[in-house]
Amino acid sequence: LFRSGVDFRAGFDPALAGRRAECDGGAALAGTRYAGRQFFAGTLTGDYRDYGEFPWRWYLMSSLTKAPPGYPHEAVWCDAGSTEFDED
Repeated sequence: LFRSGVDFRAGFDPALAGRRAECDGGAALAGTRYAGRQFFAGTLTGDYRDYGEFPWRWYLMSSLTKAPPGYPHEAVWCDAGSTEFDED
């Protein structure tokens, strides 16, 4: 998802830890120059990363309850702007 060597500031927000959320994002479609949408639902860990001088925040979501078919990972980084929190 991120290029190696890109600087970021890691942090932890206890208010987000354990919150249920949904996010969507894009991924390359194999064999094409196009991208498609991917949808995820799960539990935020509270971990985040801020990239760039004007922070671009990403939240770590694990315990995935929804993911694209064949998604090989147990967690995903979600763009803060594409993350929707479930109401408690």
